[in-house]
Amino acid sequence: MPSASAAGPPGGAGRAGTGPPGGAGPAGTGPDLVIRARRAVLPGGTRPAAVRVTGGEGTIAAVGPYDADAGGARVEVLADDEVLLPGLVDTHVHVNEPGRTEWEGFASATRAAAAGGITTLIDMPLNSIPPTTSPAALRVKRAAAAGRVQVDVGFWGGAVPGSADSVPGLVRDGAFGMKAFLIDSGVPEFPPLDRAGLRAVMAQASALGSMVLVHAEDAAVIGSAPPAAGPGYPAFLRSRPAAAEVAAVAAVIGAARETGARAHVLHLSAAGAVPLLAAARRDGVRVTAETCPHYLALAAEDVADGATEFKCCPPIRGRANGDLLWRALRDGIIDCVVSDHSPCPPELKRRGGGDFGAAWGGISSVQLALPVVWTQARRRGHALDDVARWMAAGPARVAGLGGKGAIVPGGDGDLVAFAPDESFVVDPERLHHRHKLTPYAGRRLDGVVRRTWLRGTPAGGGRPAGRLLARGERAG
Repeated sequence: MPSASAAGPPGGAGRAGTGPPGGAGPAGTGPDLVIRARRAVLPGGTRPAAVRVTGGEGTIAAVGPYDADAGGARVEVLADDEVLLPGLVDTHVHVNEPGRTEWEGFASATRAAAAGGITTLIDMPLNSIPPTTSPAALRVKRAAAAGRVQVDVGFWGGAVPGSADSVPGLVRDGAFGMKAFLIDSGVPEFPPLDRAGLRAVMAQASALGSMVLVHAEDAAVIGSAPPAAGPGYPAFLRSRPAAAEVAAVAAVIGAARETGARAHVLHLSAAGAVPLLAAARRDGVRVTAETCPHYLALAAEDVADGATEFKCCPPIRGRANGDLLWRALRDGIIDCVVSDHSPCPPELKRRGGGDFGAAWGGISSVQLALPVVWTQARRRGHALDDVARWMAAGPARVAGLGGKGAIVPGGDGDLVAFAPDESFVVDPERLHHRHKLTPYAGRRLDGVVRRTWLRGTPAGGGRPAGRLLARGERAG
C-alpha cells in the first residue's frame, strides 16, 4: 500500500471468522514473516520484540526478543522512528453499500481503513438499502462486500419495529449484535424503537447470547428543544441537548438491568452520562460505551458559521465536555474509541448554504482516526499503549472479536508500522474516502501510518485480501 504520508496522512462473544460464504480467498502459503521492532506495543507494555507471523494461516506464531532467530523467515526491520502497533479495530463504520454506494462503498472504505492502520471493521446496518435487518439483507450485504475488501469486515444487524422475528436468524448467520435507534435515524428505512421495543430486543439478545448497540438520544427531549436552522452552530447544538443523551443512556441502562442483556452505548458525546455508566457498572449491569475521535479532538467553540462538515449526531460539544470524556476514557468508563465514519456526497452537507438543520449529519474519518486521537492523547500525557487499548483491544473485546486487537501468539498477524513523531497536514484530496469533505482539512496531525499488514500480508493495495467475519468464528 502507499505510505500514509503519500495517501494524505495517512472483545466477548467468540472468535471472528469467515462465517457464511463470501470471503476473499485462502491465506498465503509463502515463508513466515518476522518483523523486528525496537518498540512494539504489546499487552504487557512497549518493548523491543521480534514478531513472527506464519506464512500459511497468517497468525502470530511467536513474540520474542528483538534479535530472535528468524529461522528462514522473511525479515522486515522497522526504522528507529517506527513503532509496531496491533492492527486497529473500528467497530462503527457506515459503508453504505449496497443502495447508497455513491456515498462510500466497501472498496473505498476498506482502502481508507488500511491506510489509517485499521485492519478490522464492522459495518453498521444502515444507511445501505436494504438495511441489515433480516438474514436475507445480511446475505445481500455480504455479497456486495465479497472479494472487494482490503481489511477484514464484519456486520452488525439492525433492530427496527416489526423486525423481532429476524433477530434469531441474524444472530445465527453471524451478525455481531443488533443496533437500534431511540430517535429518527435520518433514513426512513431504519425507524427507531420505543422504550418497549428496546426492552423487547434486549430480552431477545440476552436469550441468544448477543448484544444490543444503541444510538442513545431521547426523542422527547429533542422534540421539545428548538429546531436547528441556519448556519450558526450554537443553534444546532441547542437542538441536540446533552440532556437527551443522558435520558437515553438512563433508559438503556434500565433495559439492560431489567433484561440482563449486554448493552453498548454508541458514540457517547455528553459527559453528563458518564456517572450513570459508572454507577451501572458498579451495580453489575452489563453496559459498555464508546466515543469517537471528533468528540475528543474538536470543540463547539471552534465551529465556524456554515461549517457543516462538523455536523454529526449527537453533536460535538464544548471543550470542557471533551476534557471530561478524556477523563472517562482514562478511567476506563468509556471502553473504546471508534470512528463512526458516516460519509455522504458533499451536496448533502449543504456546504454552500451552510444550513445545519438541513445538512446530513456525519463525519468521514476512518483513515484519520489514529493520528487524530494520537495528536490529542500525547498532549495529555498518554502513551501509544493507551491508544492501542482504546482503538484495538477495546473495540475487539466489546464486539467479541477473538484473535484481533493485540500482538499475542495465536492472534491474527494484523500489524501497523506507525511513526508517532512524524507530522503531516491533512490534504483532503489525498484521502482514500470516496468523498473528501472533512473537518480536519488543513490541520496538522501527529503520527503517520507507514505500512499495514493483514495476517502478515501488506494491506491496502493490490488484490483485496480481507475476509468477511462472522460472530463466533475465527478469521484465520
